[in-house]
Amino acid sequence: MKKLIFASAMLMTAFTATASVTVYYNVPAIYQEQEELYKEIKLSDVPKEVMNNIHKDYGDYKVVKAYKSDQGNYKLDMKTQDGIGLTASFTGEGKLIKIYS
Repeated sequence: MKKLIFASAMLMTAFTATASVTVYYNVPAIYQEQEELYKEIKLSDVPKEVMNNIHKDYGDYKVVKAYKSDQGNYKLDMKTQDGIGLTASFTGEGKLIKIYS
């Protein structure tokens, strides 16, 4: 009887197939954009074209501080007459990039 059980176990082991499956997932690449470094500049150093384009869309805001990045973009701290503040970055042409909260 022991031989029969042993022989059955050997046969089961011999006929049991093990499969190795490799699964490749389509994982999207994540790119982290390096944050621009801004240096404070005088308000008079911001080109008039940029200021004119900004005042078209944000005429209620007064520019308090200005910063410029090495890439030519501007970050402006602005306030309304009511004291509501806003910080936003703009391209060198005055197009909005991002509003910071």
